Amino acid sequence: MSESPLVGSGVADGRAALSRGAWTVARACFERSLAEATTPEAPEGLSWVAWWLEDVAACLDARERAYRLHRESGDLRGAARMALWLGDDHIEFLGAAAVAEGWFGRARSLLGESEPSPEHGWLAVFEAHAALNRHDPGTAILLAGEARAVGRRHAAVDLEMFSLATEGLAMVERGEVEPGLRCLDEATAAALAGEYENLAPAAWTCCRLISACEQVRDYDRGAQWCAKVAEFARRMDTRFVTGVCRAHYAAILVRRGEWGAAERELVGAQADLTANRPFWLAEALVRLGDLRRRQGRTAAAERLFEQAGGHPLARLGLAELRLDGGDAALARDLLERMLRGLPAEATMSRVGPLELLIRAEIALGDTVSAVLRLEELRAVAMPTLPLRAAVCFAEGLVSAARGDHDHARGCFEDAVDLFGRGGAAVEAGWTRLELARSLSALGREDAARREARAALDTLRAVGAVGGEETVLDGLGLTHRLLSARQVQVLRLVAEGLGDREIAARLVLSEHTVHRHIANIYTRLDCSTRAAAVARAGKLGLL
Repeated sequence: MSESPLVGSGVADGRAALSRGAWTVARACFERSLAEATTPEAPEGLSWVAWWLEDVAACLDARERAYRLHRESGDLRGAARMALWLGDDHIEFLGAAAVAEGWFGRARSLLGESEPSPEHGWLAVFEAHAALNRHDPGTAILLAGEARAVGRRHAAVDLEMFSLATEGLAMVERGEVEPGLRCLDEATAAALAGEYENLAPAAWTCCRLISACEQVRDYDRGAQWCAKVAEFARRMDTRFVTGVCRAHYAAILVRRGEWGAAERELVGAQADLTANRPFWLAEALVRLGDLRRRQGRTAAAERLFEQAGGHPLARLGLAELRLDGGDAALARDLLERMLRGLPAEATMSRVGPLELLIRAEIALGDTVSAVLRLEELRAVAMPTLPLRAAVCFAEGLVSAARGDHDHARGCFEDAVDLFGRGGAAVEAGWTRLELARSLSALGREDAARREARAALDTLRAVGAVGGEETVLDGLGLTHRLLSARQVQVLRLVAEGLGDREIAARLVLSEHTVHRHIANIYTRLDCSTRAAAVARAGKLGLL
């Protein structure tokens, strides 16, 4: 901010400066107050300045000093408040869950049997957040509702609205998507209108909403709110909020097929985010990994997913990489492990793994298991067009695998329409490829050729080349596909590399490379490396 640090003095002025994002002014005010008298309010204020400026050591030091001063003065509520924020800081900055639980436990003890206060509400909403992290949306809804009531009773708007946002996110997780999103809309409107006394929960509220929009694939709602949140973050000079917003917005752009814009947002997000908030940085890394995977840049995608650590989207991305690379068995193992960690009540978190697991089961020839997974996916209430399209697409894959291409055709056609209306251009392109395969299997070659060409036009426009391109020859359509890994291998064959050199370049075993080349021969109706390269060149695959 551009205000002079000489403006104002004292705790009240420091708090006013904090509420408008004037971090330098706030720090000067609190430091002046601390020089005049040793009170807990000044270090408490300084802790928030350091929190926003991502000075972790200074933040923790100031919080602990304020905690001690509150305890010495007999202000148990103030001490409990500092204990709560210290607990949250140890999770957000350091990932130290055990230390965090110690501080949360201290807050519970300090509040004890005292009259309900905003601090009781903050304790409840932090516990609701913990319930969400362990995929227990029912408990999260109850705790967030209690916290919201405390906030309303004490006219603590930030507590009331942040609790409403937490409740809304839990409702979305449980499959109650429309009412949950309405809660998030209201809480975010209050945050951006300046109703929150503390800006930190305002930032968290914005992130909760955008995350929910991405999860349920409500791209239009997400894009509208992203623009508003980015404006708020720039006004408050909060780069990490800007970074998270840009990461979520990039995911929307990827689905829309605007990959160039998505890449710019993700590179910018990485610059805005720092290692001081590792989970927030992972939000950008994992989405850039997904873009790299879609671009066929497998090694780069894998590195990014590994950097993102235990982020759920990183685990999902690694499973999809395995599936793209032809290792459906390993993909199935990873996905089944994910699902075992997700209770049935965590409805929306199960959708992504279920979609991929259906593909893996089909690749392994296990249509019985694929049907069972499809039944679970169908049981989820799908409130948005892209989610409904995902169910139609999965049903089409299962029907095609069982040989019922006429039913598959209808499912794929519905999915194409729903993806298109829902703004998911890339998914519509992939679905058209599957539709072309079923039309070809039904002997409808002209219609199959039209769908395949429309798909290729869409996918080439966004840079999705070398992935699941349909093989077209001079006589019409063949419905066999080359995987992303097979195209990578064939490109290296075209460069004149042998199996051992290809294996070293792609970090694979020679046996795996040999298997890929054998499959390429089968799919391109060739028997030599030179013939495969020539045919692939003629078909535009290289």
